Amino acid sequence: MAAKRVQDTKVYQLAFKLAMEVFEVSKKFPGEEKYSLTDQIRRCTRSVCANLSESYRKKQYTAHFVSKVSDADMENAETQTWLEFALACQYMNKNAYQDLTEKSEEIGKLLNHMIHHPEKY
Repeated sequence: MAAKRVQDTKVYQLAFKLAMEVFEVSKKFPGEEKYSLTDQIRRCTRSVCANLSESYRKKQYTAHFVSKVSDADMENAETQTWLEFALACQYMNKNAYQDLTEKSEEIGKLLNHMIHHPEKY
């Protein structure tokens, strides 16, 4: 049975948790990154949740639902890119990078399932 609230879905819960973990990690980024890397990585992780919320408000319109879930997937992919930059700039260690990337990949798999099977949501 499909969740009535997006907040009850596993994908939303994982995405929210990832956004909060990224927020905590990014607090340690240098000040000069405040309006670039720090802002971008926080925005895209939060956008995954926001797009999921929007998708659930339009569940009755399958094409719109899939479009918003696809937007969430795009933001999740962007998250992975910013994580790569954070690692390359040595703002996080390899273990933190791998942990956050694995969580993002799990979210991506769930989003992909939603895109291909919208009737289940």
